[in-house]
Amino acid sequence: MAAPLELSCWGGGWGLPSVHSESLVVMAYAKFSGAPLKVNVIDNTWRGSRGDVPVLTSEDNIVSQPAKILNFLRKQKYNADYELSAKQGADTLAYIALLEEKLLPAMLHTFWVESDNYFSVTKPWFASQIPFPLSLILPGRMSKGALNRILLTRGEPPLYHLREVEAQIYRDAKECLNLLSNRLGTSQFFFGDTPSTLDAYVFGFLAPLYKVPFPKVQLQEHLKQLSNLCRFCDDILNSYFRLSLEGISPAGQETVDANLQKLTQLVNKESNLIEKMDDNLRQSPQLPPRKLPTLKLTPADEESNSLQRLSP
Repeated sequence: MAAPLELSCWGGGWGLPSVHSESLVVMAYAKFSGAPLKVNVIDNTWRGSRGDVPVLTSEDNIVSQPAKILNFLRKQKYNADYELSAKQGADTLAYIALLEEKLLPAMLHTFWVESDNYFSVTKPWFASQIPFPLSLILPGRMSKGALNRILLTRGEPPLYHLREVEAQIYRDAKECLNLLSNRLGTSQFFFGDTPSTLDAYVFGFLAPLYKVPFPKVQLQEHLKQLSNLCRFCDDILNSYFRLSLEGISPAGQETVDANLQKLTQLVNKESNLIEKMDDNLRQSPQLPPRKLPTLKLTPADEESNSLQRLSP
């Protein structure tokens, strides 16, 4: 293909080329199929179409969403599934649907809804990738979007309450991981010795869950008990991305952890400062009382209220 292919996606961390599952799916498939992607790490999704990433750009096309991007690459003769049988192709679609239905809700909850994980890991990392002041706004909106997506698909009767929804989505996710582990068995990849679309999806979903150091690790602990799935992620990182758990020296990892801790403190300090400024404005006698209802919540207030609503 003459036209260059450029992929805009979230960046990496903790030994991963990207911490964003959907970006990882596309990056892995490109490696498997030999597609020559130029990866552009984004610093925000404000200018995108509702923040959709990853986005593949060629000379005449702009494609978003992993399934559409992979179909586009296949049309350009970058096909990681050309050796699969019809039955294996059908199995691929079935397992991808299983991932999206059973595993994705629990992953969204782990990253974006579980408050300890969100405030100590997810929010600081994404805020570090986004310029101020969007760094105070976008993570909260992404958290709210993740919760809405969970409740839209799993909050129907008989699961009316968030506590019931949480329990069910984690049961489903663990069952999904068990099925994947049984299907993989001792094989290197899901259909033998050659990676395919299914391997790209499983890797994209599992690698962030496996590598990101969360304080609340309910689903992560279950994954780490399934040694073949962990080996599967490590093999792809080592073989296709040349990254591994040993890719950062202990001293280097300490520096990364220290910087992340400082960033967390900075983001929280900025949020508290804006909250205090807003309180001072409300109490100021120079502000006409009738204009007070038009004041908008600051990003910190909006996120705080959102998190209160998330609590069971």
